[in-house]
Amino acid sequence: MTHERPHEAQTGQAERTGTTTTTGQTGQTGAEVDAPVPVTVLGLGAMGTALAEAFLAAGHPTTVWNRTPGKAEPLVARGGVAAPSPEAAITAGGLIVACVLDYDALTTVLSGQDALLSGRTLVNLTSGSPEQARAFADRAAGIGLDYLDGAIMITPPGIGGPDATVLYSGAPEVLARHRTVLAALGEPVDLGPDAGIAGLYDTALLGLMWSALSGWLHGVALVGADGVRAADFTPVATRWLSGAVAGFVGRYAAQTDTRTYPGDDASLDVHLAAMEHLLHASRARGVDTTLPEVFADQVRRAVAAGHGGDSYARLIEVITK
Repeated sequence: MTHERPHEAQTGQAERTGTTTTTGQTGQTGAEVDAPVPVTVLGLGAMGTALAEAFLAAGHPTTVWNRTPGKAEPLVARGGVAAPSPEAAITAGGLIVACVLDYDALTTVLSGQDALLSGRTLVNLTSGSPEQARAFADRAAGIGLDYLDGAIMITPPGIGGPDATVLYSGAPEVLARHRTVLAALGEPVDLGPDAGIAGLYDTALLGLMWSALSGWLHGVALVGADGVRAADFTPVATRWLSGAVAGFVGRYAAQTDTRTYPGDDASLDVHLAAMEHLLHASRARGVDTTLPEVFADQVRRAVAAGHGGDSYARLIEVITK
């Protein structure tokens, strides 16, 4: 690559703290305005590229590195700087954002760089397990590297958009220090000091997403068998999800925490009767019943144990065993 000139000269208070302010800028007389902060992005897959693009769009000098150098060319054309090596990328600034294949890949990239990493901040947006995140946090603490683990709850095209959310766990003061810069990616959500929690939330939320999407697809197949288009069914489905279903979730959260399950809204007996209707309608239309059978099986087990009068939240006892 050409023009591989990391922003070493810009290292200073701005990059170490994540935010600085200046006063008296045009249209901002007397107001404080966030100054650009040099950022390094390690990994230029689809997500890493989107992260770098968001930092550039927000005006932050952005150094990028990827094992395949050619992936940096579009970002260089937009004003980014391609580092020739991980060492050059690390020393380009105080804030390093990593989004690579997995934790093993990140370990390989950072191998032998402990002295360079000391005193900097690593925001790890690489997917992995809570256990891996905690182990990485311990290693970071041992070399004087501030560490945040994160989970991106949006696909690459949504990075920097209004629906983008990024979950962070690790030292809260580190997130507070870099919140303004990281907000370029999406709304930062602080999950507390345990570095493993962001990854745990990520896994749990993906399970929720897949359950909801599969349930929606089952509904589309069911009504579609009678000639109803998905485009007609979906507005009613989304209204149901954002209204009544969201209300159930909020109400049942307290019940699962206290392990009390008053069936004053709809008992498991009522739910099971409705599930039998769903199963019958699905079989009559040749729609696969694997998903509703899972739901019905859990309810049947709770009812058989004498809990038919309890709320749906009672199933937490079946799920957690």
